[in-house]
Amino acid sequence: MTDRADHPFLVRARGEVDLDTAPRTSRELTRALTTHREVVLDLSAVTFMDCAGLRVLLAAGDLAERTGARLELRGAGRPVTRLLELAGLDPAGLERPGGVRPRTVSSRTVRSRAVRSGR
Repeated sequence: MTDRADHPFLVRARGEVDLDTAPRTSRELTRALTTHREVVLDLSAVTFMDCAGLRVLLAAGDLAERTGARLELRGAGRPVTRLLELAGLDPAGLERPGGVRPRTVSSRTVRSRAVRSGR
């Protein structure tokens, strides 16, 4: 069993979070979430985020939930909030502990819509 720190740990993302940089961001978040009870991800210096970055955010949220850690995302600018909106996620959830949540539809609804549209 690892001894987890009780103070918040800050991870800062800067520049572009994309296919090239997402693996490093993911490693840093994974390390932080497995060694600290509370992690704050500062997104204020992110200038671009693609679906690889979105995947990192969602995976980190899942890991936090599984390990009992708290992940708080702060400072998301337009590049991040726009991506979340396009993905059907609530950008307002960024500032709340517990993270990003779907707007109003359940994942079951999203899957059934995708199947009907041929995706």
